[in-house]
Amino acid sequence: MSRDWMGDSLTLAARAVKLALEDAGLKKDDLDGLLVNAGVSGAGPRRDGNLSLNLQTTLGLRDLKLANHMNGAGSTAGQMVQYAALAIQAGICNVVACVFADAPLTPGQSAGAAYGSRGPARGIAALGTHYGFFGANASYALAARRHMALFGTTHDQLGAIAISNRKWAQMNPRALRRAPLTLEDYHRSRWICEPLHLLDCTLVNNGGVAVIVASPERAAGLKQPPVYVQGMGQGHPGNPRRAGYENEVNTGAAIAKAAAFKMAGVTNDDVDICELYDCYTYTTLVTLEDYGFCKKGEGGPFVADGRLEPGGPLPTNTGGGQLSGYYMWGMTPLSEAVIQTRGQAGERQVKKHDLVLVSTQGGVLDYHATLLLSPHKSL
Repeated sequence: MSRDWMGDSLTLAARAVKLALEDAGLKKDDLDGLLVNAGVSGAGPRRDGNLSLNLQTTLGLRDLKLANHMNGAGSTAGQMVQYAALAIQAGICNVVACVFADAPLTPGQSAGAAYGSRGPARGIAALGTHYGFFGANASYALAARRHMALFGTTHDQLGAIAISNRKWAQMNPRALRRAPLTLEDYHRSRWICEPLHLLDCTLVNNGGVAVIVASPERAAGLKQPPVYVQGMGQGHPGNPRRAGYENEVNTGAAIAKAAAFKMAGVTNDDVDICELYDCYTYTTLVTLEDYGFCKKGEGGPFVADGRLEPGGPLPTNTGGGQLSGYYMWGMTPLSEAVIQTRGQAGERQVKKHDLVLVSTQGGVLDYHATLLLSPHKSL
């Protein structure tokens, strides 16, 4: 991961898969499945190096039994692991690489421009733009403001999440923001779209991450200690954007959680670590509510007392998350979850890591995928 140009998304994806294979002790010919997510910049017609199923040819893979180019927005990482696990369980394939890569930061381009509008909206879709409502920042700002209006959530409470992430990031050599952060620093950071400060918003960076999914039997003989998928689920509520719906404060995480926790046979009390998609501080807060760690509307007080920080009772986003670690869509929480579950996080390693919750989400709180990971084959 880097904020500098390291190559196009196709190049970054190929490097990530190569590193993941080396990490697992596998050769490329061991792969018979490939699931690809190209993020924002990699999927369009902007450069010759855009990422798609052309990654198979780039890697020199032959005779794949499973291949797909997936995009469930930020929930894709969790979905890819789920589809890979189901395909392996069904006997369709044996070893699947799931890869995300994106290179939105190009020389001479700002981070804001990297995720700017791709073109003018037309017809009724343009109404919001005329009122100044466009882009992810405004959408999440509206959601956070709604939570504030309904439940009294404060800026200090959102700031506590940013500070917690930064404390974890200071122990992560891969994190891109590691300088100490105080609540005063948070409040001094410039407004992006009220009530969101700069430090409420995710990083923007280039990079790639890949994970390898295999059967428990195959994984047992590989280089790294296996991480077992104990539960998985998805939740996509849909948003009609009409009066009477409160999608801004009620997400698909609750739906995804129900399936995953039932499959694993666990409750919230069994979860040792949370790795949550945190494109904004508010996303962490509302996701914790929808997973039932606190009641709806109580997310602000819940996060304010340091419980998410190192040494707290609910270690959350232990690599710094997307706010201070690195922004690789759902691969950010997934990659840190794998590292923690293996017990390989070094200084930031959480001692008890029997069950790690991974939540990936996309859209504006629209699409959710949940994974429950464990170092144990059975709980």
